[in-house]
Amino acid sequence: MSHVAPVSVTRRTVEFHAGTKNLFFHILTQCNLRCLHCYIDPDQHGRSVLGLSVMKEQLRLFANRFREPADANVVFLGGEPTLNPDLPEAIREARRIGYRSITVDTNGFLFHDFLDRISPEDLDFLSFSLDGSCPDVNDRIRGEGVFRTCVKGIERAVARGFSVSVIFTVSRLNLGDLSNMPGLLTDLGVTRFFIQVVGIRGRSAMESRKAGMDLQVPRSEWDAVVPVVARHAARRGLLVTYPTVFLAPGVPFSCAGLVAENYFVFPNGRVYRCPLCEDHPVHSLEIADGSLSERPPITERELFPLRIPEGCVMNRILHPGNIPYGPDGEPTARIACCMLKEEVRREDA
Repeated sequence: MSHVAPVSVTRRTVEFHAGTKNLFFHILTQCNLRCLHCYIDPDQHGRSVLGLSVMKEQLRLFANRFREPADANVVFLGGEPTLNPDLPEAIREARRIGYRSITVDTNGFLFHDFLDRISPEDLDFLSFSLDGSCPDVNDRIRGEGVFRTCVKGIERAVARGFSVSVIFTVSRLNLGDLSNMPGLLTDLGVTRFFIQVVGIRGRSAMESRKAGMDLQVPRSEWDAVVPVVARHAARRGLLVTYPTVFLAPGVPFSCAGLVAENYFVFPNGRVYRCPLCEDHPVHSLEIADGSLSERPPITERELFPLRIPEGCVMNRILHPGNIPYGPDGEPTARIACCMLKEEVRREDA
């Protein structure tokens, strides 16, 4: 009997630093789905659909702020971004400007013949949201029939030569199904797997309060499941990324709001530096009349430098339920900045 050596994987923390530059560009808030964990709140983020001229203007606005757009990544988001018929031309504009990478996050419905109007040369990554390995799990969260449509979209995109990734948002509703995802994704030809932690923001916050439903996964369950599945997926050849969530003892806390350039832009002109703040009008910057300007205090910006035992001050203020405390009232673990990620890949990849 021949001996097959086990496949080795490596895990590293993906540091954010002064050179990290990302534009998370919400080009509308409309969506055809009503996912339980959606973080979009039209009352806070606006209801308009950005036209092509506005998208071009804002892409150039941030390229000028970055100074070196070749070092910056842009992610087109919604709502569902393919509902905006001008998305393909906005993508090409981002390419002309010279952004380092261009990504579209989609629910898989691919409206307005999106795949026929764009090419793999225009787009670096096409990322699909899929929250289960079968209709029973996924459609409970995202809606009836969504699993089938999303999988068909993935298959079409892979066949067309796009670099396809999948985002899986972990909650109590689907944690038990996470281990089934690596097999499905490799069968579909997906190359990257993003495991996200559910945020109690937007609709998920409202639904949780209304139904007395807790979507969040306890630390013990997260630690027992997510890193194990990530290693399994990496052995299959997937590049896996998931949030650090809890800092190990002795690891210093660092806030991306201080050491990186991340901009979360919404159709009403709000520009946040921290995604945890998006339910509140505490945005650092705003776009008005084609100009980007800093807002006067107090905004999220003034909170970034605060140092507390819990780690992330935004979690302490906005999501205190995320932080575990011991009998002495001290936090038993510090929350990492939500932009800090763990990356797992096969060593020969």
